[in-house]
Amino acid sequence: MSNKVSEFLGDVKSELQKVTWPTRKETYGSTVVVIILVLMVAIFLWVVDSALSTLIRTLLN
Repeated sequence: MSNKVSEFLGDVKSELQKVTWPTRKETYGSTVVVIILVLMVAIFLWVVDSALSTLIRTLLN
């Protein structure tokens, strides 16, 4: 059992050494893009929700 665990941990260590981690600049750039896209989608959904709410209120009155 402990042989399998140590083999697994060795494999994990080996795989982690192959990972290319993003630089601080890449991480910052990706974060900015995500925040901008989330804001754009939020504004779009707010506009659609407002328009549909107005339409439904108009139809029901």
